Amino acid sequence: MIRRLLIALLCCLPGWAGAQINTDRVMAIARNALFYEDYVLSIQYFNQVISAKPYLYEPYFYRGIAKINLEDFQGAEADCTKAIDRNPFIPGCYQVRGYARIRMENVDGAIEDYTQALKFDPENTALWNNLALCRMEKKDYEGAKEDINRLISLAPRESNAYLMRADVAIRQKDTLHAEQDIDKAIEVDAYNSTVWTARGVLRLQQGKYKDAEEDLSKAIHLAVRNADNYINRALARYHQNNLRGAMSDYDLALETDPNNFIGHYNRGLLRAYVGDDNRAIEDFNFVIEQNPDDMMATFNRGLLLDKTGDLRGAIRDYSTVIAEYPNFMTGYHYRAAARRKIGDHRGAEEDELVLLDNQLDLYNGKKQNANDTKEKTRKKSDKNMENYGKIVVADSDDDTPRYKNEYRGRVQDKNVHIEYRPMFVLTYYEKAGNVRRTIHYYKYIDELNHDSLFVKPLLITNDETSLTEQQADEHFKWIDEHTVESAPDEKTMAKLHFLRGLDFYLLQDFENAINDYTAAVVTDDTFMPAYFDRAIARYKHLEYRKAETADDKANIMKALPTTTSATIQVRNADYELVKADLDKVIKLAPDFAYAYYNRANLFAMLGDYHAAIADYNKVIELDPGFADAYYNRGLTYVYIGNNKQGIADLSKAGELGLFSAYNVIKRFTLRKN
Repeated sequence: MIRRLLIALLCCLPGWAGAQINTDRVMAIARNALFYEDYVLSIQYFNQVISAKPYLYEPYFYRGIAKINLEDFQGAEADCTKAIDRNPFIPGCYQVRGYARIRMENVDGAIEDYTQALKFDPENTALWNNLALCRMEKKDYEGAKEDINRLISLAPRESNAYLMRADVAIRQKDTLHAEQDIDKAIEVDAYNSTVWTARGVLRLQQGKYKDAEEDLSKAIHLAVRNADNYINRALARYHQNNLRGAMSDYDLALETDPNNFIGHYNRGLLRAYVGDDNRAIEDFNFVIEQNPDDMMATFNRGLLLDKTGDLRGAIRDYSTVIAEYPNFMTGYHYRAAARRKIGDHRGAEEDELVLLDNQLDLYNGKKQNANDTKEKTRKKSDKNMENYGKIVVADSDDDTPRYKNEYRGRVQDKNVHIEYRPMFVLTYYEKAGNVRRTIHYYKYIDELNHDSLFVKPLLITNDETSLTEQQADEHFKWIDEHTVESAPDEKTMAKLHFLRGLDFYLLQDFENAINDYTAAVVTDDTFMPAYFDRAIARYKHLEYRKAETADDKANIMKALPTTTSATIQVRNADYELVKADLDKVIKLAPDFAYAYYNRANLFAMLGDYHAAIADYNKVIELDPGFADAYYNRGLTYVYIGNNKQGIADLSKAGELGLFSAYNVIKRFTLRKN
């Protein structure tokens, strides 16, 4: 109850009176939270608006988007349905509900939604993309082709559209048109790894193994962490009798995806081929541990145990397979030999008798030889035990390759593109579980953390994380605790304003956060943290406002209806306040590298690359191990045409633990070539 009242107080207009909350204000904060991927918090705000004005469609719609990103697809569908009931003319509502229905395997319902949405927004490429994929799911290939043709007419530079049309052609057994579309996709976007993967897979299917290897190598160059590309290239190399190269690819695939079944099984076979028996056993042990019913892996392990002298272990595996496949004569043959070696002559004779009976049945025409094709590979689902020694390939609905196309509907997802590492902020939380765990330290911040007012330690991070529901509740409560009329001295009062400002910031209420940070520096104009975090709050607030009207911004706003509020123009001059705050931090703390770093990011965003490089230089001068500064400076050098220096900086960033830099280097290297 206290928390509800507090939200109402925070969101009221000047001159507010009564229990009515300012829903426009709460909606703005909620959309801030949604934009910055704080889904749990945004739902809490949308709940407040729905409680006050249940007849509005927007809070249901936006809450549905938040639930989509939390993978509550049933809840998202229900919210979008309520939004449509209140306003049936908003295409975004149908789009989001369609995606939720896809994730719940209601493809027919999704088709209805996308068809309806296109009546209101016929040039929405995401809608045509999803509608085509739904038709493909229903095997309506002609309908899918029509939708894709419309998509291509709207977005002729969309490489994935050509891949989708190639997929339709492949399903219709039309490899000629499929190859033409894939070639067109490569022509449109040669820096998209998926297009090279698609052609490599097609060439594998066509038996053009050398060409397939070349295409898959290009795909790997662009997407080094894709295990499937290594698996496919290993297959191409295997067909060219390059066993060592194939094994190397399986090694790389398993570094990326340690639980990959095909990687372990095929590597086990190849290790056995080259005599690396003990490590081959390790691979088959892994496969059997993951799937104890895999009889082919069990039999292969038995052969290897037999070869390495563990005859009883081999007999155990042979017996397991024979119990499952009593007509598998090869199993009896090897078990008989193993039994003889350990002196079990009676058991061996029993197996040999089964073999003799089988030979007589074959001779008399009562049985036929087991079906063993001359193919060098088998499907994963193949249960013919005679194929135990064949390399495994992934299953598909038929003998045609499939290309991965994704539904567009998780509208909060950002486009995969090269971008600067984000700005740093003083906060309480950061993402856990990252490979690179650098502890960012500054003496004055450490001193503040020993102040009794700071019950949570401040962190210097550019890896912020969303609040949990419990943390959000905690900060709503802290706002009340940090609201005081007076303090023993001005410095204490400034800290309290700062702490409340940080509470507002974490709750995505940037306007109130800015107000409190301002109150802090008015009270104590030497309190550097307030200037630093005010710069971030101002920057984020401007970025959110800019995104509301940016047509090409790859974020939630692209799929949403325009707001009823007046269009807000954000100009470069509006960022002067952000720069002024960072200038003040640098004046107060000239050795605080994070202020130079943030100002460099601001300069880069505004297109002043030479000023950005100067600030990144200062950061590296203060801290030679600052990986993010090397990374961003590297990108900046590339943007001004100095690829050599840019790649050197990106290499240094990778050396310092920012491993994503290596993928960027590969992309720039390919572009140069």
